[in-house]
Amino acid sequence: MVEGGADGRLVIGTKRYSSWSLRGWLGVHLAGLEVEEVLIPLTGGGNTAAIKSATPAGLVPYLEHRGARVWESLAILEYCAEFAPSLWPEDRVLRAHLRSAASEMHGGFRGLRMAMPMNLGRDFSGRGATPDALADIARIETVWAGCLDATGGPFLHGAAMGVADAMYAPVVARLITYAPPVSPRSRAYMEAVRAHPLVARWYDEAAREPESWLLPHYEAGPAA
Repeated sequence: MVEGGADGRLVIGTKRYSSWSLRGWLGVHLAGLEVEEVLIPLTGGGNTAAIKSATPAGLVPYLEHRGARVWESLAILEYCAEFAPSLWPEDRVLRAHLRSAASEMHGGFRGLRMAMPMNLGRDFSGRGATPDALADIARIETVWAGCLDATGGPFLHGAAMGVADAMYAPVVARLITYAPPVSPRSRAYMEAVRAHPLVARWYDEAAREPESWLLPHYEAGPAA
């Protein structure tokens, strides 16, 4: 059952930790879709029983909207772009560039993800700097620079946030938490993303989540 006036629902996990949820949530809000937000606290990452029973793939995010059922982050963002075409550039060549950047994020950077799990409430400066994570960060900075060169910034899509920015927003969150060395240009991009009203709202709502939702493993973080 969805709330009165809603066109569906978006199922997400704990905002403090759930990087994939952030991507889908940003897409839904950037596109202005009217859906009920269903937040399920993570109890064991991808093994959270309540999420497994509530979503087709047993993962978040999961979107139901006007009869459509979309259960994968990049697919949700593509679906949102059907309602808000400006989430992709109009120019074919630029759109291909940003689609490639978004897809590379979706399919790669496992070293960064494993070494630096998302945690919006902690300062883990200097931790998680494995060789694989640092190599991923170097590649990400190259991707960002190419997009910013093509669009002029301050976002990867230019003046406004788009699909590729939504895909990289959890990377920005990780780099804020773990504070590895990055270029001034990357730092400026990170600041633009962090200051975006939707990202700021996500951080604020994450900070208000109950203490009982904290997971010891995530809160301990990687070894210093």
